[in-house]
Amino acid sequence: MRELYDIAVIGGGLAGSVTALAAAAQGWQVAFIAPQPPRQDGRTTALLSESIELLTRLGIWKDVQPVSAPLRTMRILDGTTRLFRSPPVTFRSSEIDLDAFGYNIPNQPLFDVLQTATRQSESIDRFESPMEKAEQTDEAVNLVLEDGTVVKALAALAADGRGSKLRQAIGIRVKTWSYPQTALVMNFSHSISHADTSTEFHTERGPFTQVPLPGNRSSLVWAVRPDEVDGIRALSREALNAEVESRMRSILGAVQVEGEVQAWPLSSLIAENFGSGRTMLVGETGHAFPPIGAQGLNLGLRDIMQATQSIKDAGGPQNAPQAVRAFNRQRRIDVTSRTAGVDLLNRALLSSFLPVQALRAGGLAALSAFPPLRLLAMREGMTPGWRKKDDGSPTPSRG
Repeated sequence: MRELYDIAVIGGGLAGSVTALAAAAQGWQVAFIAPQPPRQDGRTTALLSESIELLTRLGIWKDVQPVSAPLRTMRILDGTTRLFRSPPVTFRSSEIDLDAFGYNIPNQPLFDVLQTATRQSESIDRFESPMEKAEQTDEAVNLVLEDGTVVKALAALAADGRGSKLRQAIGIRVKTWSYPQTALVMNFSHSISHADTSTEFHTERGPFTQVPLPGNRSSLVWAVRPDEVDGIRALSREALNAEVESRMRSILGAVQVEGEVQAWPLSSLIAENFGSGRTMLVGETGHAFPPIGAQGLNLGLRDIMQATQSIKDAGGPQNAPQAVRAFNRQRRIDVTSRTAGVDLLNRALLSSFLPVQALRAGGLAALSAFPPLRLLAMREGMTPGWRKKDDGSPTPSRG
């Protein structure tokens, strides 16, 4: 254990693990405050090409790719029975000269690979006791762990999730709101190939989204009312298979659900600032929203890239306050626009107000009918500020 670290990373999940590795890759000495998660994570995450590039630079992707499936086509189908229904909308990666938009990756294998990498790094000291208290001074961030260990660092990156103790300790407030939805998460096999295609059905309860896994397998995120969760989880496996196949309109043939069905209540969060003093917020510590449009962890990984870049631009962790000010300014547009966009789409799905239904259906119809608009949506969804990137100047998410 060192007397003073360059960077302290708080939070041992996916975002925290990538943050620790990204900081170590810059040659900084990292204190990784990483308690073990309370349960196995049966979810998957669709990471877009920019995120895959980050994992590649960190030496992670080669170990994760074998359990991942490419996303070459993404389509939206209107599964509602409402008066205003939208036509199918299909996005193909080839339209924007990409082999694939990204890859769908099971969270648990990704987590396991990240844990191995953080333990093997000579620049990372790992602490598995949770953080209890934190204090910032003009010179450093002081962290007290539950086992009494005191960790001191020049800068801190808070990746300890929605209930972040570090965010609370430094006085950053958040706005939170919930939805009348719970996401059921499961994996299933099917008799017809998915052809590297993800299908998102828009229903009155929210999205019902199938995302490919290797072979004839897929993951599913199914938004339902909270009072429906117990009934669905109590179904026999045969009845559950039939229900999923019916809701998929049998486009993947016969379905066999695998393993446990997990339930995750849906809510959103956004911080009033994304940093203060010598601390920056990354991942769900600063923003969180429902799993729509493959934006969640991708947004968090852009936080990580911007945080390390801001520290480098400021001259190193010793100049953390300057880096924090730049990070807070540079992340605001990307985070607030993505949070608002996902919230608006989700509320539009849930709304029974006819003008709202008409606007949602009209917007999707425009994407379907006008290729230039669809191309714009794909490029902006993949890389915020892509026009600036193309002409050689920085994107908003990178400053």
